[in-house]
Amino acid sequence: MLDGAGPDRTDRGQLAQRERDLVLVADDDRDIVRFLEVNLVIEGIEVVTAHDGRDALAKALELRPNLILLDVMMPGMDGYEVCAKLRADPRGANIPVIMLTAKSLQNDRAVGLNAGADDYVTKPFEPLELVARVADTLRRNAGRDG
Repeated sequence: MLDGAGPDRTDRGQLAQRERDLVLVADDDRDIVRFLEVNLVIEGIEVVTAHDGRDALAKALELRPNLILLDVMMPGMDGYEVCAKLRADPRGANIPVIMLTAKSLQNDRAVGLNAGADDYVTKPFEPLELVARVADTLRRNAGRDG
């Protein structure tokens, strides 16, 4: 698990040769981040975290995770902007993004999908369903380069 401290992910080998899937969890609510981290680690998934939009974008482009769980309402840069910037950069264009948000109106969902999100999950979410969506997305994208 990485949270800005400890060894840099790229120091431990090529990005394409990870032993486990890497998921970036980006949310300014540290309790949600920890909850998601624990549930994903139980499933054998490596997790890196970010607590604001700028940090999320930087980590996504540097580490090129297999999937990003991205909150919409974060300081610095919201999730919509992070997603749009990822899609505009070749390093992040193909990384699957699942938006997590309390915004549940159809218009909010459309904005997220138009920004490039692959899926949109509203809070509160069912943990088992979210982990299943993550596993399904990782499985479908296993053969792609990030």
